Amino acid sequence: MDPKNVKKEYTNGEVTIVWQSGKCTHSGNCVRNTPDVFKPKEQPWIHPENATTEKIMETIDKCPSGALSYYLNSK
Repeated sequence: MDPKNVKKEYTNGEVTIVWQSGKCTHSGNCVRNTPDVFKPKEQPWIHPENATTEKIMETIDKCPSGALSYYLNSK
């Protein structure tokens, strides 16, 4: 796997956030829209437990590069 294109998943139980580092253009939309979830200075940098599923989906829908995506977990 190319170390410049890491794919990671983070879940709050309801929704799973998928981050693909190779697509990220560092627009900062995620950090500005939901700073409680997206904390680039931390490891791991995504904390899906800190916001509602709806807020997470709304924020990811604004990602211009497609580096962030999500899927709903089956119940």
